[in-house]
Amino acid sequence: MEKIVLGIFTHPDDAEMVCAGTLSLFRKAGWEVHIATMAPGDKGTAENSREEISRKRKIEGANAAGIIGATYHCLEFEDVYVLYDRETINRTTALIRTIHPSVVFTASPNDYMVDHELTSMVVQTACFASGIKNMEVDVTPYEPVPHLYYADPMEGKDIFGKPVIPSMYVDISEVIEVKEKMLARHESQRNWLLTHHKIDEYILAMKRFSAKRGQETGVEYAEGFRQHLGHGFPQNNILSEVLGDSVLVK
Repeated sequence: MEKIVLGIFTHPDDAEMVCAGTLSLFRKAGWEVHIATMAPGDKGTAENSREEISRKRKIEGANAAGIIGATYHCLEFEDVYVLYDRETINRTTALIRTIHPSVVFTASPNDYMVDHELTSMVVQTACFASGIKNMEVDVTPYEPVPHLYYADPMEGKDIFGKPVIPSMYVDISEVIEVKEKMLARHESQRNWLLTHHKIDEYILAMKRFSAKRGQETGVEYAEGFRQHLGHGFPQNNILSEVLGDSVLVK
């Protein structure tokens, strides 16, 4: 097994919101860490052009990843137009085959916006397709299928307000300051979130939700996950094997 982990989400700062603590723990355990986004965050602004905000947010993504010695990648699709189609699946599969992760984290299948939900679907297919030969992907297939985990949706709820309950929690109390520093690198998003979502102090909002997940499992701060256990995917819980007592399975 290669000690490589990939967090692939829709926008820069998504990984920092929902799984940067766990990625940081993997890094501390000696794993190579990659963070990828489907889009550069080109719609996440109330003031910049697409080109300007894309450039800013990719720099912010790379700077955030650099805090834990991770590598940042962008697949260069567009915000709002993330699709479940041939090109998106092929490009995502190529990235996974290039990186060779043993563990992949991605967005929740149930989340507040369709971009996130389609990212989840694309990544699921791309993981399954990592070893499929007859695809239009010019990167050598590899086996086995990586372990796949879905992170929490925003605010831990689906579009109907129903709670999405994790099947496992990772205690990130010892790395909460690292997660905070990573999220703080996404400076462009403070004004955008204040304008579009009427939310300020987004770092504090992240910490409040991490504290909520922590309270549910008896620690100070935690991140929640669900493992993809469908046919063809690994059935062992590699999070528990790598992170040990930091993982609580419900």
